[in-house]
Amino acid sequence: MQPPLLSVPDGAPFLVFGGPYSNLQATLALRAEAARLGIPASRALCTGDVVAYGADAAATVAEVRDWGVPVVMGNCEENLGEGAGDCGCGFAEGTACDALSARWYAHADAQLDAGARAWMRALPRRIDVALGGRRLAAVHGGVGSINRFLFASAPDAELAEELERADADGIRVDGVLGGHCGLPFTRMVGDRLWHNAGAIGMPANDGTPRVWYALLTALPQGIRVEHRALSYDWRGAQAAMRAARLPEGYAHGLETGLWPSLDVLPEAERAATGVPLAPAAHWWR
Repeated sequence: MQPPLLSVPDGAPFLVFGGPYSNLQATLALRAEAARLGIPASRALCTGDVVAYGADAAATVAEVRDWGVPVVMGNCEENLGEGAGDCGCGFAEGTACDALSARWYAHADAQLDAGARAWMRALPRRIDVALGGRRLAAVHGGVGSINRFLFASAPDAELAEELERADADGIRVDGVLGGHCGLPFTRMVGDRLWHNAGAIGMPANDGTPRVWYALLTALPQGIRVEHRALSYDWRGAQAAMRAARLPEGYAHGLETGLWPSLDVLPEAERAATGVPLAPAAHWWR
């Protein structure tokens, strides 16, 4: 069965974002930014994990559903939709991330009703995007594993393997839009693209409270890939987390821009902790 296909007109910006993470304030801010930019829901895409660390799981799901943007199933949607006992995030057993996830997962699990879970179960695991004469596969983690962490420092061979997996039914894929790792990056593997827009629900471990999304625009000279920062009411999100007695490390991280644990990060990404990211544009020619 082929994945759903979104077609984006030339010259029209396509908004990509990941990880709302139950952060209602960030979700509202991005929706307002899309409206300011004149981008309708049909030209936006979420790479999954609508629900995670934040306080407002039910309200964030309701906001995303009302917005109407296409959403790829993340591991959090997969597991909450099926009523599993944990988030299936891929954290190593016994790590700080593993221990902290049990608390926010239980909070989210208690908030969600049957309708939200049914919506999660119905989400596609992949959505393809036709943009500028190229085809992109949007997935959550890796193409072969929903919770695979792939960072900017991943070897070319790992990304190339995933790109090959994305080719299906005789259709060559020119790139992948991924999520899950929470950090924005753009990589070229030969002439193929691997792009992660980052997450809007948690800062990018760069020492600032900003969060990240992306715009992809097909222009005559190629596809412009922009990493954009988003400011939002992190104080409101932080207060909601503290009121819900969620892990303080994540609540504090909304302010400091630093993750409470670096368990999942490769060495290169650990070394970049606290280094502010800058908005950037890449050309895919």
